[in-house]
Amino acid sequence: MSVRTGRRGGVPLAAVGLVAVLVAGGCGAGGAERDSTSAQAPAGGAAADRGQAAPGEAGASPPDLRVDQRSIIYTGTMQVQVDDVERAAREAIAAVTEAGGFVGGDQRRSESADARAELELRVPAAKFTAVVDELAKLGRQQRREVHTQDVTEEVVDLDARITSQRARVESARKLLDRATSTGELVNLENELGRREADLASLEAKKRRLADLTALSTITVTFVGKDASTEEEQTEIGFLVGLRGGWEVFVASVTVLLTVLGALLPWLVAFGVPVTLLIRVLRRRRRRTPPAGPTPPLGPPAGQPVGPTAPLPVPATRSAL
Repeated sequence: MSVRTGRRGGVPLAAVGLVAVLVAGGCGAGGAERDSTSAQAPAGGAAADRGQAAPGEAGASPPDLRVDQRSIIYTGTMQVQVDDVERAAREAIAAVTEAGGFVGGDQRRSESADARAELELRVPAAKFTAVVDELAKLGRQQRREVHTQDVTEEVVDLDARITSQRARVESARKLLDRATSTGELVNLENELGRREADLASLEAKKRRLADLTALSTITVTFVGKDASTEEEQTEIGFLVGLRGGWEVFVASVTVLLTVLGALLPWLVAFGVPVTLLIRVLRRRRRRTPPAGPTPPLGPPAGQPVGPTAPLPVPATRSAL
């Protein structure tokens, strides 16, 4: 009886334990699912955020460069009237040298009535405006022209082409090291030479652009106080035409006289002997007497010839 009772009491306990294990397993599975779901949610949200940000980043245009980051070529021309042209030229050269530039060209005409000096100055781009203003203060500014050229895109394109060309040169060199036959070696050497020449040309263009963007060009002309600096206006009329025609006539006469002056030595060298020779021949012809007239051929003098001769007289009967 006791044994049976123990078996009957153990069955409910085992059932209760099994139910508890199943409940605990279900709770753990549910918690794991919740944990996995919660763990996947932030990842999905981050992926969604990246997916939303990616189209914006892909379609966004690159930001514009600042002025100091762009490649700009500055070119300026100006004309200044001063009292002393030589002194103004010296002060201009000193100002450019102090700014870190140099003189690229210098043409001067030191006539007292119409003195003139034309200087080509190269100055750093950052000090272009300051140097132009300083040159204008040397006298009375009459004309100023400033031009700019943005070559940023050209510089970027050159950089990309140079990088690509360098890679092509390196690949050609690697292929040249692996060449096995003479024909292949010659072909690869020619190809390498062409690629290196193209690379050198691109690098020269880049250096030229770098020079133009780093150093700006200012062409300044200093004129004296007596120089005529006003721009000539277009004039029409009879007097203007007459003056123009006279100038053309004088120019034509000048040209003719120049040609005559160039031909005169030849005329003297060859014309004088020929003239003397012609005169000598003419004198000889005058001294030689002319030949006598040739006598005409015909019957002797006193005898009529032709139809004027008398006809013979017929014999008459008396004579018979």
